[in-house]
Amino acid sequence: MARDPKYDILFEPIQLGPKTMKNRFYQIPHCNGFGSEKPMNQAHFRAMKAEGGYGACCTEYCSISPESDDSHRVSARLWDDGDIKNLSVMCDMLHEYGALAAAELWYGGPHAPCMESRCTPKGPSQIPSDFEYLTYPIEMDKDDIRYVQKLYVDAAKRARIAGFDIVYVYGSHAYLPQQFLTPFYNHRTDEYGGSFENRARFWRETIEQVREAVGDDTAIAVRMSCDMFMGEAGTQLERDCLPFVELCDEIVDVWDINVSGISEWGEDATPSRFYAAGRMLPWQEAVKAISKKPVLGVGRFTNPDMMVDAINNKQLDIIATCRPSISDPFLPKKIEEGRFDDIRECIGCNVCISRWEIGGPPIICTQNATAGEEYRRGWHPEKYSKAENAENDVLIVGAGPAGMECAMVLGKRGMRRVHLVEAADDMGGCMTWIPQLPGLGEWARVVNYRKIQIDKLANVEFVPKTRLDAKGVAEYGAEIVIVATGAHWVTDGLSGATHDRIPGADAMEPHCLTPEQIMVEGKQVPGERVLVIDYDGYYMGVSLAEKLALEGKKVTLLTQLGTIAPYMHFTLEAPNMHRKLHKLGVEIVPYHVATAIEPGRVTSVHVYDTEGHASTWDVDGVVLVTQRRSDEALYRELKDSVGMDALRAEGVEALYRIGDCEAPRLTADCVFSGHRLAREIDSDNPAIPKPYIRERKVIERELASV
Repeated sequence: MARDPKYDILFEPIQLGPKTMKNRFYQIPHCNGFGSEKPMNQAHFRAMKAEGGYGACCTEYCSISPESDDSHRVSARLWDDGDIKNLSVMCDMLHEYGALAAAELWYGGPHAPCMESRCTPKGPSQIPSDFEYLTYPIEMDKDDIRYVQKLYVDAAKRARIAGFDIVYVYGSHAYLPQQFLTPFYNHRTDEYGGSFENRARFWRETIEQVREAVGDDTAIAVRMSCDMFMGEAGTQLERDCLPFVELCDEIVDVWDINVSGISEWGEDATPSRFYAAGRMLPWQEAVKAISKKPVLGVGRFTNPDMMVDAINNKQLDIIATCRPSISDPFLPKKIEEGRFDDIRECIGCNVCISRWEIGGPPIICTQNATAGEEYRRGWHPEKYSKAENAENDVLIVGAGPAGMECAMVLGKRGMRRVHLVEAADDMGGCMTWIPQLPGLGEWARVVNYRKIQIDKLANVEFVPKTRLDAKGVAEYGAEIVIVATGAHWVTDGLSGATHDRIPGADAMEPHCLTPEQIMVEGKQVPGERVLVIDYDGYYMGVSLAEKLALEGKKVTLLTQLGTIAPYMHFTLEAPNMHRKLHKLGVEIVPYHVATAIEPGRVTSVHVYDTEGHASTWDVDGVVLVTQRRSDEALYRELKDSVGMDALRAEGVEALYRIGDCEAPRLTADCVFSGHRLAREIDSDNPAIPKPYIRERKVIERELASV
């Protein structure tokens, strides 16, 4: 399909100093868990986006020295010649697709814990990090300033040798250059502190030196946070950032504009629970109004009309994406080809970010199971080989996230017939009701994308309102059976907190409820006083607490953990979730476990003092968010009662299970489970994942014979 002329502006070239970017799609710096130590994974991950049409792709934050070491997390590095060699693979692969390669040069100051290098970072003032624990910097004297500026220059030279076209002097998220600019971090009284001119001096000098070293043939980018939401102490748009743009505009080739510091960088990596797309456009527009250079920035852009508006309205020159490029590396090509319903839209859950926050496992994505698997498993998000056993029919029982993904991939792999059978009247499973929780509406994209794709596949048929028992499965006529029947929240309070049930917990009683009873069955929460027992630690307990508080209930949230929903720390939702619940008047009770439930009353004890901290809660209703359990009855009956011999007699050659039916997990892992089985359906044993490439150094030596 020819490109709609209204989108032509997205595909116009743009000049970035000495470099020409072929279009307006830019993959912003973001982490992936590969760094410089896994160069092939790094290169293939970024190159997939270049193949998908991105005009430029950047590394994650790229350390310039061992004293800017973010271990346990994984960053790229440009410390030495070895890093040059490793990152050059990424540059070469990007260039093969006509994309520019960018490196985000990073010095963390007090935010660099240096757990691997054991170096001591330097900072503008000796104040410990507000993000890390017990990380103090050396307060920089003039010699230290010159030394660190040389680190930037040396790293920029290495970047150019590696093949990078763009180098950043990265300050945003409260890293060293912006620490100098910000009174919260900079308490100096010399020429590098105090007035705006003094606070801006280190950053400007560093940009000048990097430009002098590599600027003839390398574009110079600056990434700046225009509001840290910290009042007078933080960086502010009018007082600091716009004057800095005016001060440095002639020595910068492109501005990358965002918001937030590092301690609450969810204000930049905006979870859809709290922020709509384009949240940062007002700050980006303010910089665009005074700069003579191109301005780029993120906004979780997935809608091409919004992209065009941002450029036409002079808010941005370049559409930068992070999470949307993970969710769909082929976003630009799909826009260019008019394939809008094939765009795999980011849902803003931030599960991708959670992996970096946890400490650096490879990136994952709820929408795109191939993210991070490009090299190690050889998966491509848009290409599927025909299965060697494509002559078989497949029955998938259950149309939740895992079942939908499996059906879609098997269809694209050319299986003869795939029947996706669902007891409910529509596909989606738990994702038909989870998006109805407060703020989670965009999570429905998990279902919407797969419904559209399945509808296009002639060999995939969705069969709703059909509940199959073991006999029905055996006699269905499919050679391959895949059970994807999901999981449920337990009704008796069983949990990992106590490894036991809660005495008196019984969701058959009117005063006890599970999430499904509230959201699917419409069971009413009695009275006004509600206790949510949340032993899960992610979104479900707090979402139900928010929902019930919005409905006027007096809500108490009790958890055995030290804080509410600790996994939301990794997804950057925690700070605003705390604010939301406090604003709604939800009472939060940490470090407690319930010991008994009876009508009108719950008793609990403190996890560290079971005798001295017993409490009683007068409540009308109790919501049990304690653990989930797999709905595996059908699978167990097929495997254990009917047995494979009897199934083979009916023509069933293989039986598998996927998703929550195996074990409850993140939706991203359910989608992966379905995708993985479909990708490997023709392997020797599809039930067991094939080995992936472990990118590592192996010592060559003789092994003793077994």
